[in-house]
Amino acid sequence: MSNALTKGIRVKVVSEYLQGQSDPRRDRFVFMYTVTISNEGKETAQLLTRHWIITDANEIVREVKGDGVIGQQPTLKPGESHEYQSGCILETPWGTMHGSYQFTNEANEKFNAEIAPFLLATPSITSAQTAN
Repeated sequence: MSNALTKGIRVKVVSEYLQGQSDPRRDRFVFMYTVTISNEGKETAQLLTRHWIITDANEIVREVKGDGVIGQQPTLKPGESHEYQSGCILETPWGTMHGSYQFTNEANEKFNAEIAPFLLATPSITSAQTAN
């Protein structure tokens, strides 16, 4: 799990391997992740953009940038949260993701809320790491 707090915005991410959609023989590993963005601050903030950095086990790095999350740019008042699910396909059985969301606050100041690194891993990789 990933958990980061930046200027009152908390970003939590939990990932899951989707075995039924994956095909390891063809180097296709599908992962789903659930993101919960919570406003723990004192002022309203709106999510504007996303920036993901995805690294697979071969150290191949991809960047994904764009407006909002799944077509939305949620505005969060203090105490409110926004949750969504998305996915990632890797050619390796594990990798990592991290990045940031750009927000704007009531004073029109822009800031980046951190998305702390999290692991995308098949159960065999997760079990091997737990055993070590």
